[in-house]
Amino acid sequence: MKWRGRRQSGNIEDRRGQAGAAMPIGAAGVIVILALGYFLGVDVSPLLEGQLDVPGSGAPAEMTQADLAAGEFVAVTLADTEAIWSEVFADQLGGEYAAPVLVLYKGVTRSPCGAASGATGPFYCPGDSKIYLDTGFFTTLAERLGAGGDFAAAYVVAHEVAHHVQAELGILGEAQTLRARVSEARSNDISVRIELQADCFSGIWARLAEARLGTVEPGDLAEALNAARQIGDDTLQRNAGRAVQPHTFTHGSAAARSRWFQRGYETGAIAACDTMSADRL
Repeated sequence: MKWRGRRQSGNIEDRRGQAGAAMPIGAAGVIVILALGYFLGVDVSPLLEGQLDVPGSGAPAEMTQADLAAGEFVAVTLADTEAIWSEVFADQLGGEYAAPVLVLYKGVTRSPCGAASGATGPFYCPGDSKIYLDTGFFTTLAERLGAGGDFAAAYVVAHEVAHHVQAELGILGEAQTLRARVSEARSNDISVRIELQADCFSGIWARLAEARLGTVEPGDLAEALNAARQIGDDTLQRNAGRAVQPHTFTHGSAAARSRWFQRGYETGAIAACDTMSADRL
């Protein structure tokens, strides 16, 4: 992915230099707990109460060269999503795109949706229309989940931006309202459909990044598709030593995630990403 030296988004809220948390249980112990949380698909924040405090106490987080480079990478990727979705909204919807703010943090921070930490992973919070991302997740993505490469990391950013696109279109709010009124099984199904649509929207981003911005290099699409497969619910359950249980899926299978990303890439059309009414996912 061609990203160095390119325009960076101004919609970055960088909290990484703020005073952060002490880790009485030791950094290694925290990493183990967070990894378990990610692989098992649960929020293990309660296990870390008293171990990870929100910003405002302790010494400021140390910023390394890797942190600075990751911040620049995210800012460039976010700028690309802004250009692409502004074009898509204008061309396909006749509307104007309102871009989200992306919060960079290191370790833990606050959000209206709860504490943001490595246990929660990157996420979009409708409460403030912000994306929360600890760039340390990119290391987890590459080293623990087997999804390395800069375009795989960009896919993560694009996927969270896609949730903001869903919010802008009113899809996310409707889905959240419906999930509160239905059974757990139906709620999980709606969650899967939302996540797969975000993957499809990410495919639209990839298509236009290649066609309009010329930033996609050989092998990049393979990195994104591999990332989609590696974070499929079935893959994560197998890697955690658990039996695959489709009824518990909240993000979709590896095959479905890669298939919907590919659909977005091949069509470039919002209308083609209607997972909510699709008979087959």
